Amino acid sequence: MNVTRDRVESERTWVADRATVVVPLINQLREHLGDAFDTDVEAITDEQYREAVTAVFADGDLAVNVTALVGLLRELDVTDDYPGFVVDEFLGRELAATIAGGQPRGTLAEATYHYADVHTHGSDDDVAGLDDLDAALAAGFQTRLPGWKWTATASPFSVDPE
Repeated sequence: MNVTRDRVESERTWVADRATVVVPLINQLREHLGDAFDTDVEAITDEQYREAVTAVFADGDLAVNVTALVGLLRELDVTDDYPGFVVDEFLGRELAATIAGGQPRGTLAEATYHYADVHTHGSDDDVAGLDDLDAALAAGFQTRLPGWKWTATASPFSVDPE
C-alpha cells in the first residue's frame, strides 16, 4: 500500500460516501446503547457524519493513519475467514479508536466497535474486512460526535488550574 495525498483524498471520499451504511448503523448503536445505559442519545444525520469525516481527514497526521487502516480493511480477505478474524478485529478496533480521538474516547470506541461488529454483517461477496470497517467507522464516529449527555457538559472531575 502506498499512502499518498491522492490516496488520502480518495479514502476520504469513500468514507464520506459510506454514510448510507454507516449513519443508520450509528443510530442503531446509539439506540441500543441508550437503552442499555438508560439514557437518551441523539441520532445523527448524514450531514453531521460527513462533517466529522471532513474533520478527521483535515488533520494530516490523523488522516494518514485512518487512510491506511481503511485501505487495509477494504482489501483484507482471508480464505475461510477464521485466520483473518483476529487481524480484522485488531484493525477495526484500532480504526475506531483512532477516529474517536485520544483517551478516554478511544477506549470507548474500541468497546463500541465490538458491539457494532456483532451486529454488522456483510454479504458473501464482500471481503472479510468490510463489515469490520463499517463497524469501526460507526463506532469511531458515533463516539466522536455529540449526542451523549455526558459529553455535553464539563467533567465533574475537572480541577481548576492554581
